[in-house]
Amino acid sequence: MASSPKEPSAPKDKPADERELIRDLAMLLDETNLTEIEIERAGLRLRVARNISIAAAAPVSYQPAPVAAAPVAAAPIAAATAADISKHPGAVPSPMVGTAYLASEPGAKPFVEVGSKVKVGDTLIIIEAMKTMNQIPSTRTGTVTQILVEDGQPVEFGEPLVIIE
Repeated sequence: MASSPKEPSAPKDKPADERELIRDLAMLLDETNLTEIEIERAGLRLRVARNISIAAAAPVSYQPAPVAAAPVAAAPIAAATAADISKHPGAVPSPMVGTAYLASEPGAKPFVEVGSKVKVGDTLIIIEAMKTMNQIPSTRTGTVTQILVEDGQPVEFGEPLVIIE
């Protein structure tokens, strides 16, 4: 008697059916951009998952905003100076990771410029973090001697933003 296609296959064909099912599920993962799929059928529970690796972004290093054209020979000196800037007693560090803005809106006058006199509590920069605008106040009274970030530049925690003397 011939077997009909709807009858369950013989036990020796079961691993081949499982492999076919795994292939079908893997193709379904690719087609739908899912990362994982799990099914249970006739007492067989099967889970197929895609291995996802997330590469961490390298931290962005800061560089002082260009003030004037410098000769090429001064490049090693500039690198040493950049490291010293973070230790400057008048450096105002970023209290968070985010995007620094020098003005309240595009095209508006910046909060401070080089040479501006500031008092404790005056807004120096705004840092946008998670869609929230955070005003960064001056921690001391003095004159802004350097602005170390550009408008719209990403900043890291602890990165110097402004030098006040």
